[in-house]
Amino acid sequence: MKKVVIAVVLLVSSLSFAQEVKPKFQVVDQMIKATYYYENGQVKQEGYYLDGKLHGKWVAFNEDGTKQSIGEYNKGAKSGKWFFWSEDSLSEVDFSDSRIAEVKKWSKDVLVKN
Repeated sequence: MKKVVIAVVLLVSSLSFAQEVKPKFQVVDQMIKATYYYENGQVKQEGYYLDGKLHGKWVAFNEDGTKQSIGEYNKGAKSGKWFFWSEDSLSEVDFSDSRIAEVKKWSKDVLVKN
């Protein structure tokens, strides 16, 4: 029993010292702008909500601050062109009603069409 109490105390104390970075929300033109953060303080995602649904431009970043993806939502559905960056390539994905319509991938100045 003593070991259980010690384990619980250690767990609770370690959780209380864990860094928690809370998202930031602000009202912008009848929408809610949301910014989410990594534990290191870097921005993880930024975008908007309209009537509780993802809406407008959303941008995601890697933990080192480099851009990971950018795209648009229309009332919760992915729409239009989205771009996804990786170490050695860029993918362009066209969405229609949250469904993939076309994918293009660039790798070191070469277009690879899927």
